[in-house]
Amino acid sequence: MSARLDRVNPFKTPDARRLAMLFAVVYFSQGMYHVADQVLTLTLKERLGLSPSQVGKFGTIILVPWIVKPLYGMISDAFPLFGRRRKSYFLLTSALATLAGVALGLLGEPTYWSLAVLLLIMGLGIAFTDVLTDAMMVENGKPLGLTGAFQSVQWAAINMATLLVGLIGGYFAERRELQTAFLIAAAFPFIALVMGAVFIHERPAKSQREEFQEAWRGIKTAIRDRTMWVVAGFIFFWTFSPSIGIPLFYYQTDTLKFSQQFIGLLGSLSAGASIVGAAFYAPLSRRVSLHRLIVVSIAVSTVGTLAYLFYNDRTSAIAIDTVFGGVGMITQLAFLDLAAKACPKHAEGTFFALLMSVYNLGVQGSQVFGGYLYEWTNYSTLVWISAAMTAAAYFLLPLVNIPEIEARARAAGPPPEVMGGPEMAPQTPHRSRPPRETRGGPRPDA
Repeated sequence: MSARLDRVNPFKTPDARRLAMLFAVVYFSQGMYHVADQVLTLTLKERLGLSPSQVGKFGTIILVPWIVKPLYGMISDAFPLFGRRRKSYFLLTSALATLAGVALGLLGEPTYWSLAVLLLIMGLGIAFTDVLTDAMMVENGKPLGLTGAFQSVQWAAINMATLLVGLIGGYFAERRELQTAFLIAAAFPFIALVMGAVFIHERPAKSQREEFQEAWRGIKTAIRDRTMWVVAGFIFFWTFSPSIGIPLFYYQTDTLKFSQQFIGLLGSLSAGASIVGAAFYAPLSRRVSLHRLIVVSIAVSTVGTLAYLFYNDRTSAIAIDTVFGGVGMITQLAFLDLAAKACPKHAEGTFFALLMSVYNLGVQGSQVFGGYLYEWTNYSTLVWISAAMTAAAYFLLPLVNIPEIEARARAAGPPPEVMGGPEMAPQTPHRSRPPRETRGGPRPDA
């Protein structure tokens, strides 16, 4: 049994294991950042009287820090801070998110704009930290064929947090304890800060001029590359399918009369299944081509969306949310894998952040679009439209040369010394199809 586990364990070196542990803890902390989401959505609905589409618009406002993520990547790629490209920014932005979360927890009577401004600041800190983490994942994982394994660890960790968020967030929502939830959320960027201080091993950056020139070369190469823009368009279309996330919350609350505690439990069950899906993806990505994974993902997602037509009581809710949680995670990781493999060398932070901004913009647009469709039509019609647009992504696949993207990723040079230094033991690049983001409510994904 031990030998079998050792064979499927992709992290063979101490540095690979250190990075996996760093990514796991940072992503767990990012997942716990969402502990206030359910009670926040309820506050917007009950205390501020917002409709589903208005909640979607609020989500768009606080999504802004996540849309401009390429800017953070460009800053980190090209302009070292205190002689470091990643670590100094990581510590600074983690501290910013912690302070904004504490301010939200100490806030008195919440207003629309006080919540929006402080969530914008907290989101800025979390989003910047997320870009730095993903940049380290791409630049170290891609040449070793470990992007899929690293992202599986990341998303298993974030869903372990989501499992807890469903239970704890449901408890706070049931009692309408918004400030307490924010104080809990503020503790986790601080944990990430401590983890980054200890586990990020980074060599000093080159001169400011050299780092800028290398980053600029990578950016120019990617801008001229048709593949990058095709991948961005494909990801946007995939995520823009009208979401049933926020409408489902209103449907659960107003039509099915589920308690907030039970809605939180559903989130935990879905997260638990997502952990299984993430664990399953790591070995799957090393045995099945990314193109085939994405084709199957589109088909399964279409069927999974149609299953929500039968979402009409507690039993069906448990079954559908649990099954789709696991399958949806495998699908999500396949698309994130595509994004990671398409990134150019030495501009990993900039372009993975760009693709994640496209992803987040598509997700949030789908929330707003889905909210309007729910108000204009009904729940069943929304599900049919969402399933149809999901299936339509199949017809765009010929535009995306996924085998070529995989081949270019495998041909990447050796991993940079930015994280591992000379002790990073060499590994033979192997065929890997490695990998962030949708959750209901007004929270950004990825």
